[in-house]
Amino acid sequence: MHYLIGTDEAGYGPNLGPLLISASVWALPEPQVSGDSSAVGGSAPANTDLYSLLGDVVAAAPPRRGSNNKSQVAIADSKKLYKPGGGWKHLERGLWAAMAALGRHPSDWLDVWKALSPDSCNAMASVPWYQQNMQRPLPKDVDAEEISRLIEVFVEGLARAGVRLIDLRSRAVFAGQFNARLNEHVSKGALLSHETLDLVAEVVRPLGEGTIHVVCDKHGGRNRYADLLADHFPEWLIEIYGEGRLQSVYRFGPPERRVEICFQAKGEGFLPAALASMASKYLRELAMEALNDFWCQRVEGLRPTAGYPVDALRFHQAIAKAQAEAGVPDEMLWRRK
Repeated sequence: MHYLIGTDEAGYGPNLGPLLISASVWALPEPQVSGDSSAVGGSAPANTDLYSLLGDVVAAAPPRRGSNNKSQVAIADSKKLYKPGGGWKHLERGLWAAMAALGRHPSDWLDVWKALSPDSCNAMASVPWYQQNMQRPLPKDVDAEEISRLIEVFVEGLARAGVRLIDLRSRAVFAGQFNARLNEHVSKGALLSHETLDLVAEVVRPLGEGTIHVVCDKHGGRNRYADLLADHFPEWLIEIYGEGRLQSVYRFGPPERRVEICFQAKGEGFLPAALASMASKYLRELAMEALNDFWCQRVEGLRPTAGYPVDALRFHQAIAKAQAEAGVPDEMLWRRK
């Protein structure tokens, strides 16, 4: 068996809202070699082109306006599928199809978090802006009939191609957790790397024998990850197969269960990483919508924020009085970095 894993994050830069990291895990019975054997450390199975294998049901970009092709779902970098104010349709079409392939059928806000990031639910229970959203129906921009049709086509397409989606899992790091973990790590970048590799270790652990290929987006300007990998996979010698600006490649594990992990620029071009990007972005936007709704109800004329530093400071100052009245500590709301 060959396993393909991709990770991606959303919300690394902001001061408001959670950091989301996601991983998707796919299984194929045998390697299918794509034309370019250099994409992931020169290893053939890792270059499996899922976009070609699943081309009848998956596209690497949203359909053009007026297109009659309604049988494909777009699985792509979330930046291609979602723009603020542009609607949630393309994120939801792909995510609901993927969740259904895993036997998950969410119908409201809390269901989605349970489906993708169940460990987050306890942390959200004490946060007032999440509490008031938990029963909000989802999806927002795709109707039940379209969802049902897409799910059927997607699941049948996976079966025809001999491809299985094994898992889609997200980890949310909320403000209080983020601040606490900054005390454990030397930088915000180190925090992202440790959280990502902790999630990778979590999804790798239950997999059976076979080759396991992991693609992560580069974490800032970091080129060297061997020490970080050793922290999360201490039982294995981490073998370095190249460290550079475009990609850094490592391998470890026994012959019957070799793991290759590649940190590469623009990793979202790898389908498993693209799906992870979509999950992270969707949960991040749900969290920010809840935060904005809560405070806009309490401060007249308040403009919503995406949470990035300059605008986050404007928002933080504008809600200061309402925040004090609501008894919300800064530790629950504001990320120090």
